[in-house]
Amino acid sequence: MSTPLNLAAGTPSSAVSPVSAIGPIVGLENLRKTYQMGGTTVTALSGLSLEIQAGEYVAIMGPSGCGKSTLLNLLGCLDRPSGGRYFLGGQDVSGLDDDALSAIRGARLGFVFQSYNLIQQLSVVENIEVPLFYQNCPEEQARQIATDLARRVGLETRLDHKPFELSGGQQQRVAIARALANDPLVILADEATGNLDSASGREILGIFDDLRRQGKTLIMVTHDVEVGERARRIIRLRDGELESDTCH
Repeated sequence: MSTPLNLAAGTPSSAVSPVSAIGPIVGLENLRKTYQMGGTTVTALSGLSLEIQAGEYVAIMGPSGCGKSTLLNLLGCLDRPSGGRYFLGGQDVSGLDDDALSAIRGARLGFVFQSYNLIQQLSVVENIEVPLFYQNCPEEQARQIATDLARRVGLETRLDHKPFELSGGQQQRVAIARALANDPLVILADEATGNLDSASGREILGIFDDLRRQGKTLIMVTHDVEVGERARRIIRLRDGELESDTCH
């Protein structure tokens, strides 16, 4: 795979502070999340503290209901914590409003979902361009970036194909290319191989390995032990708390 692209497109939102060159890419301090269900308070995360450095490949694992999805939503700025602090690239994003969180997602985060979340009416290259559209990237530049990214994930002969014309593994390659379009600080993957057969899953994990070697920061939620062990660090949750944090 080629050298990472320079994707400095558009004007960053004022909600997005400059990235700090000092400290971790992700820092959580006593992070908590509770939900109200009727008259009951449900604790999804209780006082989670950890740091993730630039270039780490981290798997988040644990049994159903342990808080994995809640943590991923918080890391992805899709939700706000009930307490504690979350630093992304040195910026405290814990208390930002919805518009500011949206700007952070667009500028600093890339998402790879189990169900791909592609737009069926758009071609491969157009799907990859979507994050660049929201960053006000000029059309010609966006097309060049998207085409280069499609080539990097092995889809140079599928640029004009629609998602329904692709295999599951190819659709996930489109999703990975789309996640890279804004040159994110962190790539978040949610059960990225969950809908794939074994061979396609290994291909996707091979792309993640390549991204790690390029210095990308990857955080992957998975219940699959074999998938999790591809990461260099495994964070295990249980009942909303940190059970273990191991590197291998």
